[in-house]
Amino acid sequence: MPSETAFPDPGRHLVRYSGHGTFSPELIVRAAGTSVFTESGRELLDFTSGQMSAILGHSHPAIVSTVREQVARLDHLHSGMLSPPVVELARRLAGTLPDPLDKALLLTTGAEANEAAVRMAKLVTGRHEIVSFARSWHGMTQAAANATYSAGRKGYGPAAPGNFALPVPDRHRPAIVDADGALDWRRQLDLGFEMIDAQSVGSLAACLVEPILSSGGVVELPPGYLTALAEKCRERGMLLILDEAQTGLCRTGDWYAFQHEGVVPDILTVSKTLGAGLPLAAVLTSPEIEERAHERGFLFFTTHVSDPLPAAVGNTVLDVLVRDRLDERARVLGAALRDGLDKLAARHEVVGDVRGRGLLLGMELVGDDVLGAGGADRLGAAVTRRCFERGLHMNIVQLPGMGGVFRIAPPLTASDEEIARGVGVLDEALADAARDL
Repeated sequence: MPSETAFPDPGRHLVRYSGHGTFSPELIVRAAGTSVFTESGRELLDFTSGQMSAILGHSHPAIVSTVREQVARLDHLHSGMLSPPVVELARRLAGTLPDPLDKALLLTTGAEANEAAVRMAKLVTGRHEIVSFARSWHGMTQAAANATYSAGRKGYGPAAPGNFALPVPDRHRPAIVDADGALDWRRQLDLGFEMIDAQSVGSLAACLVEPILSSGGVVELPPGYLTALAEKCRERGMLLILDEAQTGLCRTGDWYAFQHEGVVPDILTVSKTLGAGLPLAAVLTSPEIEERAHERGFLFFTTHVSDPLPAAVGNTVLDVLVRDRLDERARVLGAALRDGLDKLAARHEVVGDVRGRGLLLGMELVGDDVLGAGGADRLGAAVTRRCFERGLHMNIVQLPGMGGVFRIAPPLTASDEEIARGVGVLDEALADAARDL
């Protein structure tokens, strides 16, 4: 077999799947801790934790050991069979959550988990309408894609009927303001549901939202918002589904982001961080909802449901999170990172806002109103390119009519020195890009 270097264009035979984006300019051949390494030998600090997943860093010794041992013992089974790692992970996940969330369905991806959650909600309520945020990202499979509004809606034909968008309570760019000019999120929420009620055919099943919108620009819900949203759902007999693919398992400084508000969802989905980079996801709900779904014949039979190998990895992830107190580490390291980003914002006029919680932070660059038409896109691309050249991998979300928002989510195992080094590279990249525009 020819080596990868034999091909002048490594992407020649690959379908491009990221919209208008392109593949990374260099092949990645190895990863360890907070760094990935290119074929040419360059080191890149990974401030995206892979795809926002590798909370323990890359090739964590405990994960490597578990994979080696488990794959030699038991990797995959018929989907109707259970194994000790699966039973144990379900029990332990329930132990990390408040009552009544103690029933788990183990799957592979966040999209699949959201698909199962929406399917369960529709079956249990006997309704079909789903509400989600106007800048949401819940996945690219059918129901998850229908509830996704940040990208990927154009050109694929009609969406499923009964999907409604709720305005995003963005405090940096408020759509509705009070007398002081601040976001009036209560009025915005009321108006949003007035519009939904006007369009609904009386079949509202669930509201599917992220506690912190990640692909929507790292937008943290205002204090009190999630409580008010849960009440809106209760008033209408809807289920509240929280998607914690990126916020769950200590990323934000709490085990789950919803705990910050004290709101318990009817259904919780977790993925990315649960497998720490390997394909593992879960749907968690109450015995009452699970029983009702079962009585009505709930069906979500997939090839890799309840697979033992990823479940064993999930148990190891929980081991490390508890042993190393990584919720506390995320708070401490997140505070240091936030302080560094705030200082960058004070030095660079092209930084419009810094926000987020724990080790899921966003840094918004100024928009077209400051840089002129297309200026924000050019600036974001230039900063990303400069960071890559200087040894830092960053991810930017381009939102229509806004500047770019860097999603900054290094592993929870990153060192103080790595955080400082990454901020330093970003500082230099911002200066270079602003000067060159």
